[in-house]
This record gives sequence, structure tokens and C-alpha cells, in this order.
Amino acid sequence: MGVGKGKLARKLAAFTGQFAIDTDDLIESLENKTTKRIFEKYGEPHFRKLETKCALWCQNNINNTIISTGGGFYTQQNICSIGKIVYLKADFHYILNELKKDKNYKQKLEKRPLFVDEKKAQKLYDDRALAYEMVADIVVDIRHTTYKHVIDEIIKATK
Repeated sequence: MGVGKGKLARKLAAFTGQFAIDTDDLIESLENKTTKRIFEKYGEPHFRKLETKCALWCQNNINNTIISTGGGFYTQQNICSIGKIVYLKADFHYILNELKKDKNYKQKLEKRPLFVDEKKAQKLYDDRALAYEMVADIVVDIRHTTYKHVIDEIIKATK
């Protein structure tokens, strides 16, 4: 949910020599549409079905790879069998402030259909935060730290 999963996955991949993939990118390729367009045209339930298809594909075809997932991916029943789950923890206002600092803020917001309305996004975050922690194997607080520190924490926790 805007916490920087994709960017961190790419940095972690560069550090470890592994590949990094993003489930939202896989879904967009599968549908030949942006996540925003999929939500607009078919709705959230359709997108969640695509996530399920993506989760099964990851489970059956991906090894030794860093997978950055969309914010709702935690609901996939097979998520624990895909690999170690890392929750990049930050409070809602920290995430929002970090997004707003980015020069591409408006474009980033447009890519997040469930984040457009700030009040709804806050509620969604509140609804998901505990579930994220419960499904995670590793929880790393990303507030006020560096990517290097977060990468070190993840590597230490996965050894």
C-alpha cells in the first residue's frame, strides 16, 4: 500500500543477485491493462481472481526470487507456501507523507485505485495492518531508516 515494496524488492535483488518480480506487473501483463484500468473495467473481485491465478503461478513456477506483491495479496490462501513473507511496516501517515514527497506523487496515486480517497485509504490500511502482521514471517519497520538497513534486516532474518 505505497510502502515502497517494488523499489525495495529491486534493491534487494541487486544486492543478492536474485530476480525480482512484481505481482501487479504480472497481472497487468496478463490482462494487457493497468491495475487502475482493471479495477475500473472489471472491479476489485475480478482483480482478486487474477491475484489468485498469479499466486498459483508463483507457487508452481518461481524459486529463489523476490516477489513484490500488491496490498491485497495477503489474502491468497497459498501465500505461505510461496516463500518467506516480509511485512514492511509503517503507519499510514508515514506512507502518505513519503508518497507526497515524491515528485511523481500524482502518477503514483493514480496507479493505486484503492488509495485515491485518503479517508478510504486510511480505513483500508487500518483494516489490513493487523492481517499483514499475522501473515508475515518477518516484520521490518521501515520508518526513518535506509534501504540498506532494511535489506540487512531482511537478509539477517532469512538466514
